[in-house]
Amino acid sequence: MLLYLAKRILFMIPLLIGITVISFIVIHLAPGKPTDMATMMTPKASLEAKKRLEQLYGLDKPLHVQYWNWFKRLAVLDFGRSFASDREPVINKIARRLPITILINILSMVLIFVVAIPIGILSATHRNSLFDKATTVFVFIGFATPTFWLALLLMILFGVTLGWLPISGLKSLEYEQFSLWGQVWDRTSHLIMPVLLSAFGGLAGMSRYMRSNMLEVVRQDYITTARAKGLPERTVIYKHALRNALMPVITILGLSVPGLIGGSVIFESIFAIPGMGQLFYAAVMSRDYPVVMGGLVIGAILTLAGNLLADLGYALADPRVREGGL
Repeated sequence: MLLYLAKRILFMIPLLIGITVISFIVIHLAPGKPTDMATMMTPKASLEAKKRLEQLYGLDKPLHVQYWNWFKRLAVLDFGRSFASDREPVINKIARRLPITILINILSMVLIFVVAIPIGILSATHRNSLFDKATTVFVFIGFATPTFWLALLLMILFGVTLGWLPISGLKSLEYEQFSLWGQVWDRTSHLIMPVLLSAFGGLAGMSRYMRSNMLEVVRQDYITTARAKGLPERTVIYKHALRNALMPVITILGLSVPGLIGGSVIFESIFAIPGMGQLFYAAVMSRDYPVVMGGLVIGAILTLAGNLLADLGYALADPRVREGGL
């Protein structure tokens, strides 16, 4: 197993470098430059001023030289400095915002896993029942409902009309005056709606995947044999069928990790949460190349880590995978 893990990690290194090369080229080919953003609101900015800005940012050098300089800094975990007026190191911005995004997405993934898997199993074992039909309707609603629209409805209902939950930020203005339990509840209440909205679409999709996988597995011959031997239905489902039915779900969970940053843009913008999605969106709009590349590198690492977790899950569930190497 350790050899399998070492091979997978070594394979990730050239893949990560390739992703950074393509990302670097694409963002520099996009229309608009950081110097245009910095001088467009200043009509008196001369051409020489723009050139000096390009020299300051290192944009006057050929693209391959810019990439090599950026890559040398990345090798020592230096993402450079932001092109914004604060000139703050990119690593500091990411370190401040990434934990918030990861926390919300981990909570939503746990919620998806805890709720969707039992729903999928019950729908498969009680096929065409009232519960199965109700969950099917829920799935269609989940797929058809735009996240931003549902967010606005929840904010109006629970935040404005009922006043039960806060509608923005991560803590209240009076946070420091609360007791310990008051602070815990304040943080929790601010996270309830973002986590629910982040998990809503995933709940619908994952429960449907789990249902179809379970239906396919329970039709296999070894399940029929287990039932013919007189094993209790609970043992047949949860001991023999569930493990194989979970394997495609493991892949989907692993592949959902890369969407942590991209999927966070919507609810972080709606609820004014200072996370990675909001930072990445603002950096793209202002052509802040170092911050954009920092976000893309984090996204690439999450992508590769998600694939690695999916492969490890497969290897743990099926010994034939690790015996076959890569």
